[in-house]
Amino acid sequence: MIHSPEPNTPEPDSGKQTARHCLAIADWQPATVRAVLEQARSFLEVVGRPVKKIPLLRGKTMMNLFFEPSTRTRVTFELAAKRLSADVISLSAQETSAQKGESLLDTLHNLEAMGIDVIIVRHRLSGAAAFLAQHAGPNISIVNAGDGSHAHPTQALLDCFTIMQHKRQVAGLVVAIVGDIRHSRVARSLMRALDMLEVAELRLCAPKTLMPTELGAYRAHPMHDLAEAVSGCDVVIALRLQKERMTQALLPSEQEYFRYYGLTRAHLALARPDAIVMHPGPINRGVEIAGDLADDPQAVILQQVTNGIAVRMAVLAMCVAAQKKVPSG
Repeated sequence: MIHSPEPNTPEPDSGKQTARHCLAIADWQPATVRAVLEQARSFLEVVGRPVKKIPLLRGKTMMNLFFEPSTRTRVTFELAAKRLSADVISLSAQETSAQKGESLLDTLHNLEAMGIDVIIVRHRLSGAAAFLAQHAGPNISIVNAGDGSHAHPTQALLDCFTIMQHKRQVAGLVVAIVGDIRHSRVARSLMRALDMLEVAELRLCAPKTLMPTELGAYRAHPMHDLAEAVSGCDVVIALRLQKERMTQALLPSEQEYFRYYGLTRAHLALARPDAIVMHPGPINRGVEIAGDLADDPQAVILQQVTNGIAVRMAVLAMCVAAQKKVPSG
């Protein structure tokens, strides 16, 4: 069994700016977060070129190993690797030997024997990525593309990158995260990242049934009134209802949820005039956000997707560069 890891406390920032694995924001130094975001700025220029490729990781092989459905994360990781000239193999759970009973550890050892350099893994169990990293050899990196309700570090990084595009820096901002925070790995990673980047105030808004109980680990203010939560905000981030992770009925109905916690233009009017609206996707229009607001110029949701390629390029480049150059075999 893979157990859900406890929230980590990063060591004092010693200036280290690289890491071989990308498992959780809490494992990194603030300097590492900032270095990845800075590197992503240069890679964003590559993404916008007519010929979108550089030879930085030529000869390297990336494996997309997804045990849960994904569109944005899986495709942007694949594009990120290809933009860096790496070879890419993508597998879903139905295509792996896990369907025949192979353990996750045996899958890792077989991929190592094939000379895979980076495994990008998404798994329904919290701690799956950390488990792989614990048993991985020095020539391979593990990147967490989402594990259970625990962490989604690259989503948090691209969200911070998008915020900094529009606001220059996170420090001094008021940010509201609205929705199913209890089940959201995005929210947990984002709370850590925003704290490292010295956000001025972080507000969490959700029904009591969708608010996490472990908020003592984060510097955030829980709220239950949406109008109060978004009032005067610089950034408003809506989250999807994680119905696949709910083991009991936590809401009367989606219509009732939208009535009290769905973002609308009326809510945006309460925020700062230059506020931006974000969403990690996939969007459920009329549930967590009104359709017209999702298409509003102040909504930067599609820009988040584009930025995801550049940020994931930066993560892959950093992880490979930090690998120990030990001959395999």
